[in-house]
Amino acid sequence: MSLILGIDPGSRITGYGVINAVGVRNEYVASGCIRISGDHLPDRLQQVYEGVLEVIRLHCPQEMAIEQVFMARNADSALKLGQARGAAIVAGVTQGLPVAEYAARAVKQAVVGKGGADKRQVQHMVRSILKLPGLPQADAADALAIALCHAHTQHGLICMTGAGGRRRLR
Repeated sequence: MSLILGIDPGSRITGYGVINAVGVRNEYVASGCIRISGDHLPDRLQQVYEGVLEVIRLHCPQEMAIEQVFMARNADSALKLGQARGAAIVAGVTQGLPVAEYAARAVKQAVVGKGGADKRQVQHMVRSILKLPGLPQADAADALAIALCHAHTQHGLICMTGAGGRRRLR
């Protein structure tokens, strides 16, 4: 059993999702959005940090997964996104969480089955995998998808090394 916190960072909205990974099963715990206000970047970064810290303290995850920075068309936007990622990562690290990073294409591939999936497809698959009653908000769905990607990756690594309690036959 492992509680995993997924983070979809943003300088205006940061999505979060918490799942409980139990072997190959993944159970929904919580999700939502940290809404960032104000125009002064340092204040917004503080809100990202404090919001993620609050989620960590509330749900006590054992691991954290976050989306890697992708190169946007607008360099200023990419820099702000990177700074928001940094604030979220620092919140996790200060609480002793190991932090894993995943490319957006890898997350979509793990959850939807194709790296070029759109947000609606991610929402639909997150809803289906976690048996949610409705579609989660887009940023929360992305964060849950990141947590699911991490769970699938970790489970795959355990199976590959034979540490899953099963003996590998030669």
